[in-house]
Amino acid sequence: MSNFLTPESDSVWMDQMLGLNYLTIALLVGLLAIGILSRFITMWLAPKALKKIIPSDSIQSKTVKDSDKALGTAAGAGITLYILNALIKLHQEEDNSFILPSVLQDLLPNLLQFVFALSLVVWAFRLVAIVQDVVELFDKDGELDGSEKTLISAVESLLRFLIIALGAVFIADALGFNLTSLIAGLGISGLALALAAKDTISNLFGATTVLLDRPFKVGDWVIVDSVEGEVMEISLRTTLIRTAADTVVTVPNANLVNTPIENFGKRRWRRWQSLLHLDLNSNPDDVAAFCDGVMELITSSAVTVKHESSWCQVSNLSAQSLDLSLNLYWDVAGGAPEREAKESFLLGLMQLAKAKNLKFFDARMMMNA
Repeated sequence: MSNFLTPESDSVWMDQMLGLNYLTIALLVGLLAIGILSRFITMWLAPKALKKIIPSDSIQSKTVKDSDKALGTAAGAGITLYILNALIKLHQEEDNSFILPSVLQDLLPNLLQFVFALSLVVWAFRLVAIVQDVVELFDKDGELDGSEKTLISAVESLLRFLIIALGAVFIADALGFNLTSLIAGLGISGLALALAAKDTISNLFGATTVLLDRPFKVGDWVIVDSVEGEVMEISLRTTLIRTAADTVVTVPNANLVNTPIENFGKRRWRRWQSLLHLDLNSNPDDVAAFCDGVMELITSSAVTVKHESSWCQVSNLSAQSLDLSLNLYWDVAGGAPEREAKESFLLGLMQLAKAKNLKFFDARMMMNA
């Protein structure tokens, strides 16, 4: 028993039973320390280095600050893997000063490669969020239009798909899968896979069609089949539309290929027609002057177009009122500017009618008479 506890017998027992010696244990502990130290150094150094390269606080935050743990873990695992591979190569060159069992030679590199690949995928996936910040950084007017938002949405979806696909390959390689056999197996079962994923493939082709043909962009108000609303996002699989009731409808991109799409965002102008009902006792000269004044309001406005096709004329003389037909066109980019233009125009009508001593027809006066 006393001989078993001697340092010599203890070393022999470790060599024979565990395949390790003290130098091996020291190297493994050193590798662990190097990995942890590299992780913390990367987490501390990366934000400082990036701050000198990129002035945008938002990009700095999304690139490092919000994902520093994933980046640090990837750096620590990568450095440790590099040193471990160098030690394995040294051991294979007949350096017997330390014992490295075959199980560790196979397990540790794969484990470190798995941690490295997974951390890198997590970091890259979070990095996709900077696409919008990069576009805003180079945007001259500082405000993204619909085309830029559509491009951002498409690029983000494509990057996420590529990151997941490449990450899956790296992780599978780290886990020891034979990629050649895996790809060959996918080729054999490709028909079954294509049949199972035909809807997904259709959606991908639909997204490609939408991005190339550009029937609409993010921010446009559209009617697709029975869905009406504002386009929020165009991804590789679906398009999100927010309705007037503030609900979000998910439309598969495959449905957009063969479905008529009515796009209000592509209107060259916005036509507005209305009837003005004046009191029957209105002075004809004042009515004519009022019509001329309305046309002056239309032609002098900075947001009206097609002046030659606009009018304000007496259209009917009914038993209750004198009716004026009104037609004009606004050149505005959205619903809010259109409402503002309409409000300004209607208030101008009221002021003009008051200046011409004209009164609008009031049904309540007829009921009280």
